[in-house]
Amino acid sequence: MMKKNKAPSSRRAEIQHLYDCYACGQETLPACALLRFLHKEQMELTANEELSESLIDRYEIEETARESRFMTFEGFLRYMESRDCCVFNQNHTSVYQDMDKPLTSYFISSSHNTYLTGDQLVGKSHLDAYVCALRKGCRCLEIDCWDGPDMEPVVYHGYTLTTKILFKDVISTVEQHAFEVSAYPVILSLENHCSKEQQEVMAQYLISILGDKLLRTPLDHQTNGDLPSPNDLKYKVLIKNKKLKIKREDTAGTEIEESVEEGEDEEEEEDEEEEDHQSKAKFWSPRKAGPKVKVKALSDLVIYTRSVKFISFSHSRDNQNHFENTSMAEKKARKLAKASGADFVQHNQKFLSRIYPAGSRTSSSNYNPQEFWNVGSQLVALNFQSLGLAMDLNDGRFQDNGGCGYVLKPPVLMSSQRSFDPACSQHSIKPTHLLLKVISGSNLPVPRSGKALDPFVRVEIHGIPSDSQRKNTHTVKGNSLSPHWDTDMNFKVSVPELCLVRFCVRDQTGFLSSDFVGQYSVPFTGLKKGYRWVPLRSRDGCSLDPASLFVFVWCS
Repeated sequence: MMKKNKAPSSRRAEIQHLYDCYACGQETLPACALLRFLHKEQMELTANEELSESLIDRYEIEETARESRFMTFEGFLRYMESRDCCVFNQNHTSVYQDMDKPLTSYFISSSHNTYLTGDQLVGKSHLDAYVCALRKGCRCLEIDCWDGPDMEPVVYHGYTLTTKILFKDVISTVEQHAFEVSAYPVILSLENHCSKEQQEVMAQYLISILGDKLLRTPLDHQTNGDLPSPNDLKYKVLIKNKKLKIKREDTAGTEIEESVEEGEDEEEEEDEEEEDHQSKAKFWSPRKAGPKVKVKALSDLVIYTRSVKFISFSHSRDNQNHFENTSMAEKKARKLAKASGADFVQHNQKFLSRIYPAGSRTSSSNYNPQEFWNVGSQLVALNFQSLGLAMDLNDGRFQDNGGCGYVLKPPVLMSSQRSFDPACSQHSIKPTHLLLKVISGSNLPVPRSGKALDPFVRVEIHGIPSDSQRKNTHTVKGNSLSPHWDTDMNFKVSVPELCLVRFCVRDQTGFLSSDFVGQYSVPFTGLKKGYRWVPLRSRDGCSLDPASLFVFVWCS
């Protein structure tokens, strides 16, 4: 590891110091010295001379040095500021995980009230919200369907002043953009409040607009009681909804109805468990139960994602089919996770579960999704239009595996050999030690006032409760261009495969107050060791390039 530089003025100075250490007094860095740097500092243990020479070819622009297999400082600087030195493992920017497991084996990027661009009371509904979600890799979209004029079903937040868009336009938008960034299946979660007549219209639109993309019959595959895999369902749209009760003939040949447990609308469940109706705006009216699915044509489109009501883990174990899924509001899910975490994990090994924000979140705020990923819930639905910590973590989680919207759950959540309860400290697991040295920053965005920042860096670990922690650097006064912290942070985590690491730069505005400047969230398992740069993102997830941090990462 390099010796501590006493007073570097910028990231360039730190990189110059590294370069000088390995150039050993020479003006250029030979390929063999670059290879030593890759082995010793970057922990690239599989690197060979062929790799170091390819880096020279890629980043060195001085022809004489390139031909002589040397790297100048300018070439080394270009390399150190390239994707090859990003803190996020670039091998994870394409699909690298096994995509042949059942759907239940994956975290699936999921949106709540996808149509909204603002709050749930007077916000606008817009087709662009679906486009934005899909382009962020979202694979489960919500569509609240209500009767509209002229037999045209509409999508909006019922019993509120949110604006309305046509159901057929939503489906056309999905058809156009569903597979732009990911080939893996899209799930349309229908909140169906329509009459029988307009349910018929919905079914017609789904069939006519989606065409071959719509999954209409079960796949011809060996199920073994499991759902198909993302690979099995490539380029397919699945309908998540309730189904009609099954009719069968009794022994005398008389047709009777066999009771099939139907799922509840989200609002029905919210009404049952909402403890503080006063938190809602005065004109907010708890939504009444909409009509159940009454149309065979719509019911028949529900293949692998039939919604049923959650009763208990034991009831699901004894009665639920692999193609049935449950939804529950965050309060109920939180209580279950705290009281019966191990049972929740086992439930999610067999069945899909969707978690959605409480009805009292009228401003479309979000819960922290980590608490439900910890129990293995696949469809942890967030308001994508609401910026902040929750969406930062969601973006960090789902940039993994090529941003395809499906991330394989870690073995700790899928093991049938041992019970895992995220609420209990995992004392039996040898902790992983993470050292993060936050060295410096570069080109941090200046606020509109034009005043230089007083920046500090907060590093957060988000995982099971006993692993979740955060640490701050000291504050550097009046330096946006090249603040230097040189701060060591040590973390111990017992379940790193569930953790996200969030780097957050803040501007100290008072003794106890600070403003957001930029952040970057990355899966713990996607961290690269060695000297790395952290590309900062804005509140809305956009790149703040060239704003970045320079860090050193080591773990054991």
